[in-house]
Amino acid sequence: MRDCGGSLVTVRTGLVAGLVAGLAVGAGVCCYCVYLAASRRRGTGAKRGNVRRRDEAPPVSGGEEEEEHHPAAAPRGPLLQKVSAMPVISSSGRKGSENLRQEGVDLPKPSHDLEAHHIQNLIRLLDSTKDPTIQEQALVTLSNSAAFSANQDIIRNLGGLIVVGKMLSVPDTKVKEKALNALNNLSMNIKNQEKMKIYITIVCEETDSSPLNSELQLAGLRFLTNMSVTNDYHYMMTSSIPCFVHTLMEGNERTQVQVLKVLVNLSANPAMTEHLLNAQAPFLLSLFDTCINKEVLLRVLVFATNLTKLTQKDKRITVLHHSEGSIFSVLWGNTTECAQKLTSLLYHHDTEVKEQVAELIMQRC
Repeated sequence: MRDCGGSLVTVRTGLVAGLVAGLAVGAGVCCYCVYLAASRRRGTGAKRGNVRRRDEAPPVSGGEEEEEHHPAAAPRGPLLQKVSAMPVISSSGRKGSENLRQEGVDLPKPSHDLEAHHIQNLIRLLDSTKDPTIQEQALVTLSNSAAFSANQDIIRNLGGLIVVGKMLSVPDTKVKEKALNALNNLSMNIKNQEKMKIYITIVCEETDSSPLNSELQLAGLRFLTNMSVTNDYHYMMTSSIPCFVHTLMEGNERTQVQVLKVLVNLSANPAMTEHLLNAQAPFLLSLFDTCINKEVLLRVLVFATNLTKLTQKDKRITVLHHSEGSIFSVLWGNTTECAQKLTSLLYHHDTEVKEQVAELIMQRC
């Protein structure tokens, strides 16, 4: 329906017929869809990561956002060009630097000035110390260093991935958080991801057990977002889908945005469709509301659009049994309620939201 090469009258008639047949979403939806089908050309593949495209930039100048990714286009070159990590974390201050010097590690102030021998000394210190304060400061410095692509390779070649990963097992929450921040930056490198996949299950468990909306939980979700940019490791997150959905229901807006980045990435993979559709999310339509934060709303709509596209491609899914309250039942069990929600969102003040709603409606037609 999006590639409507014929007249607008033909398209309009087809849309109206579809709506009369059961998608009672109103004439306004029809006209808006026709307008978009005729005048707006957007990619038809499922979307990943962030809803908006951002200029590619290293995480030094970027934020916590991950940019949009398409399933057909695997990252080319370092993942640094496809995913952004956390902004470079400031050091703990003079006291932290003095702690490192007391341990025999004297470093230049800017993280990008670290040379291989500086990094090697940091890794050795981190591997040998039991002091949480030293561990935290060493991890912060390594995390800052890992924001630069050349250092990501150096840290891997020096055995730093395993040393940082071991910090996930320490009891100190701050140390775990800083370890996840470092792993997050290191995961922007495809070769690093191959080595770091062993931490996915651990991080999923840590994210689920962490206090809701905590910095530790957010750090875990950022790492999982980066690790889910490609389909390679999605199978390792399958059992955590119910936890992700629960976090979406209970979390604040900041947490919702971050967990939705993971869910959107998973929803772009056909192999994950059935797992996602079976997840219990009776609350999902409550997020289809004009009062919902735009960044949350856009990602929920992209998530639903991805699943709709993949469901339309695989008709077998529609005849499988799905329990009440599952994502499938919420989106397709009561089409009238969903249609009413989407119709209301067509009057949203934000153009990007309206366009995403129209795309979802067209996929459902």
